[in-house]
Amino acid sequence: MLSTRMLESAMVKFHVLIPAAGTGSRMGSEIPKQYLPLLGQPLLAHSLKVFKENPRIKSVNIVLSAEDQIWQTQAIAREAGITVHRCGGDTRARTVLNGLESMRDVAEEDWVLVHDAARPGLSQNLLNRLLDELADDPIGGLLAIPLSDTLKRADLSGKVARTEPRENLWQAQTPQMFRYGLLKEALRAVGDSPTDEAQAVEALGHKPRLVLGDLSNLKITYARDLVLVEALMRSEQADGEES
Repeated sequence: MLSTRMLESAMVKFHVLIPAAGTGSRMGSEIPKQYLPLLGQPLLAHSLKVFKENPRIKSVNIVLSAEDQIWQTQAIAREAGITVHRCGGDTRARTVLNGLESMRDVAEEDWVLVHDAARPGLSQNLLNRLLDELADDPIGGLLAIPLSDTLKRADLSGKVARTEPRENLWQAQTPQMFRYGLLKEALRAVGDSPTDEAQAVEALGHKPRLVLGDLSNLKITYARDLVLVEALMRSEQADGEES
């Protein structure tokens, strides 16, 4: 007979929220970076694919700017389980909170995975690792990778002020996965300042768990990142064809 905890865990659902209301100004492109082409498809389409193909994901929610005129022109499959919310805010935190408040049929204990629209390299293996390691966690956590490079802190003149120890430092990735009710509470409490969801949850005194990510789960921030990710994807495709 299943225990009460196992039954409760089985009832909890996994939902995805993708904030896609930004302009991607650091890319220097004429269109928001989530719509830039990558191997013949918009970046956003690649970021959606892994969730659409995972049977454990109950719903996918995309948060756009109310002024977004590009979405309807893109060749992004409109499928059951994908909902578009046109309620993006001026900051990531506000966009995510608006999206959470627009979601329907989500229980307080359900999980929400917030994923960057311009992070197309998430694999099924990484996604399932995150789901498996956090499924029974009371708080949640995020994919991240330990820092390996030496860190230098600069002064105002652009010279090295000091070397920072890198021990126990991790680079945050997404998805970041938290209970729906907790994440909403955290973002309401801290306002627009957090740069990721974990920071908001930390502000309430919680300690999100770090789940080992991968370098291939790179966020597209600059034009060179797009070139690198395309090369990685072409290499993976070639390896798949050979095998």
